Amino acid sequence: MPTYTAAELRKLKQEDTGRPFDLADRLGVPECALVAADVGHGNLQIEAAPGKLFPAIQSLGEVMALTRNRSCVIEKIGTYNNFHDGEHASMTLDPEIDMRMFPRYWVHAFAVEVQGEQGTRRSIQVFDAAGDAIHKVHLRDNSDLGAWETLKRDLAIADQSDTIAFDARAPVEPAKAPMDKVEILRKEWREMTDTHQFNILVRRLKMNRLGAYRIVGAPLARPLAVEAVTELFDRVSAGGVPVMMFVGNQGCIEIHSGRMDSLKPMGPWINVMDPRFNLHLRGDHIAEVWLVDKPTKRGPAISVEAFDAEGGLIFQCFGMRPEKGGDAAVWAALVNDLPVLAEAAE
Repeated sequence: MPTYTAAELRKLKQEDTGRPFDLADRLGVPECALVAADVGHGNLQIEAAPGKLFPAIQSLGEVMALTRNRSCVIEKIGTYNNFHDGEHASMTLDPEIDMRMFPRYWVHAFAVEVQGEQGTRRSIQVFDAAGDAIHKVHLRDNSDLGAWETLKRDLAIADQSDTIAFDARAPVEPAKAPMDKVEILRKEWREMTDTHQFNILVRRLKMNRLGAYRIVGAPLARPLAVEAVTELFDRVSAGGVPVMMFVGNQGCIEIHSGRMDSLKPMGPWINVMDPRFNLHLRGDHIAEVWLVDKPTKRGPAISVEAFDAEGGLIFQCFGMRPEKGGDAAVWAALVNDLPVLAEAAE
């Protein structure tokens, strides 16, 4: 990893007009290093633990919540409500900002203030031990600035260094599935009554998500063509079909529940630009797409899931549950004839 002083990073940021994520990638440094470099120059290190952070964020009122991985960004406007803390997992349960958080990855956090032509832009930015972004909260014009000042005062930590030592980034785990367990996988998959049982099942069988999909076989998991993602978005938008879109990283999953109306493709990006929900997906990063059917007490939970070339999960898209306004039959019809992988069709 290249070594830059905080002063050098501040200068490079001033000279760059692009996104910090892209600048960090070009420089070969964690994005967090760019944020930390401005501690004492507009930025403040604050408590990162969700249990301390989220009650303060809720007091800000309406904000924009952003979660990303390397291939997809989800942005939701709303208010953080109904926070539930936990040692291993936390959550916010709100119709607009709906998230699942895994606190052990919430390591570095900052209150960020950037001066621009339109005034001061304020945000909270959280990173893992390797310096990769976990979650960001961007204040809006109607956010409570008094609560912002209180947040900074109450959550500031003693160490206000502009330089941080980062851990090495853990590699993405490739597909893993011992073939001698495939019959157990198929049997217990069919016996599931809740989607959350899936993770427990694959861990117990020493598998992971992508590995299980590759070996379990149809109709439980069927490989789709990469272009099925564009077709999925087009059908959802044209039909006004409400979905649940899950986008996240190892420390945070953000969920959109509702329609995806305004599609705006631009180069490799597939963009959804709705008034209170934006999604930005790098279509050229998609290497595998799966149509997955998991049984539950309420009926089949059918999803379309996309992975990158390393085996990392990019997104999961489910039909909206019937009790929240979805139609299971419409969703099943929409996804069941998506383009299949050519090799699987032969």
